[in-house]
Amino acid sequence: MKITALAGGVGGAKLAHGLAQILPPEDLTVIVNTGDDFEHLGLYICPDIDTVCYTLAGLANMETGWGRAGETWKTIENIERLGGPSWFRLGDQDFGTHLERTRRLKEGQSLSRITKDFCQAWGIHHIVLPMTDSPVRTIVDSDEGELAFQEYFVHRRCEPKVKGFRFDGVEFARPAEGVNDALTSADVIVICPSNPWVSVDPILRVIPKINRPVIAVSPIIGGKTVKGPAAKMYAELGIEPSALAVARHYGSLLSGYVLDDIDAELSDKIEARTLVTNTLMNNLTDRARLATDVLHFIGSIQP
Repeated sequence: MKITALAGGVGGAKLAHGLAQILPPEDLTVIVNTGDDFEHLGLYICPDIDTVCYTLAGLANMETGWGRAGETWKTIENIERLGGPSWFRLGDQDFGTHLERTRRLKEGQSLSRITKDFCQAWGIHHIVLPMTDSPVRTIVDSDEGELAFQEYFVHRRCEPKVKGFRFDGVEFARPAEGVNDALTSADVIVICPSNPWVSVDPILRVIPKINRPVIAVSPIIGGKTVKGPAAKMYAELGIEPSALAVARHYGSLLSGYVLDDIDAELSDKIEARTLVTNTLMNNLTDRARLATDVLHFIGSIQP
């Protein structure tokens, strides 16, 4: 069974890692959100791609879910001492990633080519693709005006009230090399438990219409998110945050939907086939367990 996963952020990276523990490299491709990408300190930073890659490579900080394990902070501390911006905390190892990516982009190489080479260097055998090689930027419309996503998410710590979202450049963006093939060759598309508004929607806006069964895993458990502002966003947009709200967000796209045991009573309200299981991923074993549950669920609904 060939799976193409759509992912962004820590939750998406965790399930992608779980799937990678089970599926051989030829049977799993991960398409990653790039709407979070931005330039900072003269560097081109891809937060979601890096989180997914560090996680798949076993390099991620297990406590935070983002950044590198065993990281040091001398560079950003020196930048701060010199009066430079330090609100986006880049570790010393992380700086190396961004420096090399930026150098190669300036040479005219594509983000997808660079990501492929980085994966090889980090020992990642599964395919990781940016959704596009073109710049797409998520803009948050808030009660404090329009904010670039990282300004909202990191600098302002999600404090401004959300009014809506815009994806600058999406109308001109084309899927990155390999994305269309990954979608058409897959038996099933899995939407990882990522933020529907700012991690998954940008991908769905860039890629062509999906003509494969789609299974989504809810990022909301008991009305809350494990990480990130998805539940807060739903509430501020006038929608009660719940696993049901996420299912309705994806609507007719879904063939199946996975929600947590704590939300079992919502299952009957969801039009797609559902799997109720433990979706919390606290450790590596949990990731593999949930991935196994998802794959068994897919097998039960595949024609």
